[in-house]
Amino acid sequence: MSNTIKWIPAILLMGLGACNNSGDKATTTDTTTAAAKDTSMHMSMSGAVDPLPAVPAGAKVYFKNLKDGESVTSPLKVEFGVDGIALDTAGALKPGSGHHHLLIDAGDSIPSGQVVPKDSTHLHFGKAQTETTIALTPGKHTLALQYADGIHRSYGSQLSAVVTVDVKK
Repeated sequence: MSNTIKWIPAILLMGLGACNNSGDKATTTDTTTAAAKDTSMHMSMSGAVDPLPAVPAGAKVYFKNLKDGESVTSPLKVEFGVDGIALDTAGALKPGSGHHHLLIDAGDSIPSGQVVPKDSTHLHFGKAQTETTIALTPGKHTLALQYADGIHRSYGSQLSAVVTVDVKK
């Protein structure tokens, strides 16, 4: 197969994406489609997605203001901390950097290399935010702080922190 023929699917895919930009400000809730758009910008010449950047030695994420088992009230302010790896906005794939995601009652972490879903229990902070306020119902809730690369691929349990909080009425 000639080199020209190998590039045809990629060119068609880019053309479809360009034609679909109608200027509509509506956002999609289809995380698979959103993830495909994010990762398509980071493909090598062979068509493979760039590998997940390595986690720097000693890097960690943590909750600045919450302790495991703590009693809290809602709405709850949640502050994110990160050491040993740069905090950056989503979009660019840069070694040694990433941004926060908050999982609410959605497990302890997302497997390494998997794109973090975007829904009501998987909150994205791709503008390099370091805090948020969330509303929780009374009772016990598990909060997991998950760090991910510029295209929302999880660094896995290596860059995750988990606390359980008890929300009082």
